[in-house]
Amino acid sequence: MKVAVATRDGRVVGIRYLPLDSAAIPAKNALAEKAARQLERYREDPDAKFDLPLLIEGSEFQKSVWRAMCAIPRGRTRTYGELASELGDGGFETARAVGQACGDNRLPIVIPCHRVVAADGIGGFSHSTEGYLIEVKRWLLAHEIRPEEFALRP
Repeated sequence: MKVAVATRDGRVVGIRYLPLDSAAIPAKNALAEKAARQLERYREDPDAKFDLPLLIEGSEFQKSVWRAMCAIPRGRTRTYGELASELGDGGFETARAVGQACGDNRLPIVIPCHRVVAADGIGGFSHSTEGYLIEVKRWLLAHEIRPEEFALRP
């Protein structure tokens, strides 16, 4: 998994997944380097916490969706419809708006939009429904599930 980190005014403003064949580019400032180290730590340990100054830009609705995403525990998922219901309206249009807010999330992993799925499958990721971004979502979901937590008990 390769990512690009964007910073502005001393805060992280974006994290973007890159194709695996993208050339590695060194961080351009100390904050981007710190973010890269924390993302690498997450890759090793799905329970790693992020401690980054963030600039979260979006509408109030988007921010409410992103807060709801942050409340989804590691290893669990919620559907677009479930989040729409939690936010007050379980209708189709609100579920679509939740999906749009997921796709508009500029801070994936830190704001775990990968934990939101369709009722009938994996759903989209970063406004994509196929290609390497969907493979990133699959990897993130698998990475966060520890088999021992879901072992069958007698």
